[in-house]
Amino acid sequence: MGDSIHVKGEGGAVIKMDLPLPEAIEHRLSKGYLQRVNVDGSPYTDAPTTRPPVNASKADWVGWSVAESGRRGTPITPDAADALTKQDLIEAYGTDPAPVPEEPAPEPVPEGSEEQTAPEEPTE
Repeated sequence: MGDSIHVKGEGGAVIKMDLPLPEAIEHRLSKGYLQRVNVDGSPYTDAPTTRPPVNASKADWVGWSVAESGRRGTPITPDAADALTKQDLIEAYGTDPAPVPEEPAPEPVPEGSEEQTAPEEPTE
């Protein structure tokens, strides 16, 4: 028996597929429409986590962008990634995300200072 993998289909079913994958399935897998999973449907954890080279195909960049956006906590769908240009995907997901600077906490205002007292109502 040859090598095989398990793939979660678009409907959520886990399907065992023999390798090599048909070209259409490989294409959908690389773009993120299908996901490689373990036999029980849990996420496959040995997936590559290195970004594709700049000269890789757009399909590779779509797949990378879908996975990377999920890791960054801002997931995008394969359709949304496919609608972007390859250059847009490289610019958005080809570099490490910039760290978000932390804003310092506001200084506490001492009790009785002018900032804590309510403004006086004008009298007529």
